[in-house]
Amino acid sequence: MIITLDGPAGAGKSSAARSLASRLGWCYIDTGAMYRSLALIALEREISLEDSLQVARLGEALQIVFLDGRVLVEGRDVSAEIRTDRITAATRPVADAPLVREAMKNVQRKMAAGRDVITEGRDQGSVVFPDADLKVFLTASATERARRRHLEEVSRGTQATLAAVLESQSRRDQADQSRPVGALRPADHAFIFQTDGLSPEEVVDRLVGMIESLIHDHNES
Repeated sequence: MIITLDGPAGAGKSSAARSLASRLGWCYIDTGAMYRSLALIALEREISLEDSLQVARLGEALQIVFLDGRVLVEGRDVSAEIRTDRITAATRPVADAPLVREAMKNVQRKMAAGRDVITEGRDQGSVVFPDADLKVFLTASATERARRRHLEEVSRGTQATLAAVLESQSRRDQADQSRPVGALRPADHAFIFQTDGLSPEEVVDRLVGMIESLIHDHNES
């Protein structure tokens, strides 16, 4: 069974997907981490980020594994490295290249083959798994998403203001929605899940309920 969680930055889809996969004992795929890992290794191997053919080939060859909340590339823990500002900037040209996205789509499908999967990103239900058993578009109001992101930034010791976070988020939303490939949009027949006013635990509880109902319906049919 394949469950996709897509949505804008700050909607909480990564933490929800991780918690959901952990609770169900299913495979978890963090596609954003995959693109970040690819950008990191491309830089280390001095592959031009603009050489989409070489980056795509690298993506097809890399072994990326998600284990106990960590991201492992060829057995190496890159969880912290891929979250730096340098890799965030490097990931944009990688994730926007059609050849790279096609290659990573194939990699993600292979990872999910024959498994129960929770996968999250911005195009999982719309492009990568259009026939997923359940497609969820997890979102929240712009103000709520910025508030959550601001709390994360403060917890990391940064001095960003809420206004600055909101402005940055607005620019990213616009960019994500207008990307030539893998643009952010709800997939056809996706369930739009507005999470304003809900705790992370309540979000996961509702998702678990939806999946359990789906499994029950499958078993009955």
